[in-house]
Amino acid sequence: MNDLHDAHVAGLTPVRSGIDAHHEAVVFMRRDCPVCRSEGLEGHSRVQAHVGTRSVIAQLFVVEGDLIAPGTVALSEAAWTALSPQPGEAARFSHPPTLDSMSAVRRKIYGETLGPGEIQAIVQDIAAGRYSNVELAAFVAASGGTRMNRDEIAALTIAMVKAGRRLEWPQSLVVDKHCVGGLPGNRTTPIVVAIVAANGLLMPKTSSRAITSPAGTADTMETLAPVDLTLDAMRSVVERENGCVVWGGAVALSPADDVLIRVERALDIDSEGQLIASVLSKKAAAGSTHVVIDIPVGPTAKVRSAAAADQLILGLRAAAQAIGLKLHALVTDGTQPVGRGIGPALEAHDVVRVLKRSADAPQDLRERALVLAGAVLEMAGHAAPGHGVPLARATLDEGRAWRKFAAICEAQGGLREPPVAPIREVVAAPASGRITSVDCRRLARAAKLAGAPAAPAAGIELHASVGARVAKGQPLFTLHAQTRGELQYALDYLRQGPPFHGIEEAP
Repeated sequence: MNDLHDAHVAGLTPVRSGIDAHHEAVVFMRRDCPVCRSEGLEGHSRVQAHVGTRSVIAQLFVVEGDLIAPGTVALSEAAWTALSPQPGEAARFSHPPTLDSMSAVRRKIYGETLGPGEIQAIVQDIAAGRYSNVELAAFVAASGGTRMNRDEIAALTIAMVKAGRRLEWPQSLVVDKHCVGGLPGNRTTPIVVAIVAANGLLMPKTSSRAITSPAGTADTMETLAPVDLTLDAMRSVVERENGCVVWGGAVALSPADDVLIRVERALDIDSEGQLIASVLSKKAAAGSTHVVIDIPVGPTAKVRSAAAADQLILGLRAAAQAIGLKLHALVTDGTQPVGRGIGPALEAHDVVRVLKRSADAPQDLRERALVLAGAVLEMAGHAAPGHGVPLARATLDEGRAWRKFAAICEAQGGLREPPVAPIREVVAAPASGRITSVDCRRLARAAKLAGAPAAPAAGIELHASVGARVAKGQPLFTLHAQTRGELQYALDYLRQGPPFHGIEEAP
């Protein structure tokens, strides 16, 4: 009987470490404990931890000295939550099952095409928590860029749907809207949900947090109302108000995608195949039957050309057809940010101003939201072709959209005021001139360095746009930050290359 089996029989007393390992299950053991003495188990080994009938596959970290008491094992927050040890329960350990699907990942690394069964096995193992971060990163990288063909993307989408739950609603028609991202601001979703729900259509919107951007829809909505709703709570909101805006990760409809998103965020990767599978699997999981996709196109947006947009649309349509989802794609202007705010709270302020029809509401955000809401209304047959935008405009102008949005927020746990950053600094034009273009990626990066989305009030407030003439010293934008250090990070980055082009400091 080897040491690992002895440990499985005798067990170790679990203690809570209080360490947040970013959703990863981690166990910390003394080097001299039976598990660590067993053959082949060193730091970063994978072990299967068991407490009672509960188990989780975890990363092993070895601790020297007396930081951990003999006979105990310290658990990260994710491991503690998964195992939920009760007083007197011991933690036991065994080797995890053989990860056969990694052979398919290795084939993909070498450029081979994977079949539906291989992709299904990979996704099932990911959803079950069997992949380490290294193995997840290998899959994300191997299937990134254009390395997946349309059949593989469709298979990945189907596999992600099968790996989670799929909501069912009494209505036969359920609508949704999604933006592929890459454009700062552009927070149209809460406005569209309010307009569509106010017109009686069902729109159970599950949104993601930021992956590579300064804010995701869930981040922005969270400054206005709770988004970490349970599945039952989400159902209650939708049944009451026809719509919701909640964080998809909380309801765990596509668990494999939630895992992949965390790795994509760390790698700053959001490839086409995984984007399609991620978006459409969550739409199908939420029970949607019809979805409108917003594809901003611009030289510094995520989608940079009309040809790239056409390719993305073909991929989206093929995957949507494979899972029985009706899809309508809109190519929109992605040459500059939409709205004035970049960052969760700043974007929330824009959303509220549009919904309340405030005099200082950003008109570009208003008009884009109306176009998208109109497309949803027409696609659902609620408005005749060409009449969707007028119906959406009337819904907004009559105040029905704001009343519906406020009701949705109250149903989700209460409407609240977005926070305001304590530190701000205005960045002015270095010279007089006309703004000819803006680097969206650079603005997004600066907003992230200022603290967004981790600091909800952080980000950038824009005061000028493409085509505007500015005088030397005129404000271009204001940086918002929670700390002086984060503000300085953003300023240092912007000094390396300004995001606005066409205005240059005179020699």
